Amino acid sequence: MIETAASSHIGVIAGGGQFPLLFIEAAKKAGRGVALVAHVGETPPETAALADLSCWVKLGQFGKMLDFFQTHGITETVLLGAITKTKIFTNVFPDLRGLALWNEMRVHQDDHILRAVARALAKEGITVRESTMYLQHLLFPTGVLGKKRPSSEQRDDIAFGFRKARAIGELDIGQCVVVRDRAVLAVEAIEGTDATIRRGGQLAKEKAVVIKVKKPGQDFRFDLPATGSSTIQTLAEVKGAVLAVEAGQSLIFDRDEMIAQADKAGIVLVGVEERADGSLNY
Repeated sequence: MIETAASSHIGVIAGGGQFPLLFIEAAKKAGRGVALVAHVGETPPETAALADLSCWVKLGQFGKMLDFFQTHGITETVLLGAITKTKIFTNVFPDLRGLALWNEMRVHQDDHILRAVARALAKEGITVRESTMYLQHLLFPTGVLGKKRPSSEQRDDIAFGFRKARAIGELDIGQCVVVRDRAVLAVEAIEGTDATIRRGGQLAKEKAVVIKVKKPGQDFRFDLPATGSSTIQTLAEVKGAVLAVEAGQSLIFDRDEMIAQADKAGIVLVGVEERADGSLNY
């Protein structure tokens, strides 16, 4: 049966990780059906199994995704979950619509790609909604989350790193930096947060301070910074000392597990809020 435009179904364009799964569960609790576009090699099968309708695509198959949504009368969607960024060089299989969209883009960075997809969907009558529309409780809170509080020296590193992370965000390079003793050891680019932590942690030897912030003008429809238990595991592997995340502008997954892991490893876990005057509160 074809859904009409008045259908209660919402589209979900899903990558990997647990964010799409959590959204589907929350949307269903809110009385919405879910029409899922899952990406081969990225989206877990259990995520697709939870959706009411599903379509598997390869990265770049924009036309196939659009046909699926239009067939089922989908007029709003969200973009959720991670796509392995380096796949844009090796594992893209565009259809004609996807190739046309790709060729229209002058820059192939995260925000540019996602905004171009959102504009193309809007032209077809499909609105991209904020990814947190049912999941406000997953936003990172302000303050120290675990037992360990930052030392005066670590606070200085957090303030230093926060400014540096904001600067690379302005350049649309990444959202995370690794510092120690007010020196930048690693800057996130296409490799992602965990790889950045490993690289910076190896240079620090120990006591690395990791800061993750939103990009200026961050669009809540997509690509919000996110941390989870794997982030703490990676930091513990390199004997890191602090994970500081911008509060209210980033997603936190596995909160209880993260706190327990941080406490066990002696890692400071803190949500940092930037005040209007530029000072930091936590």
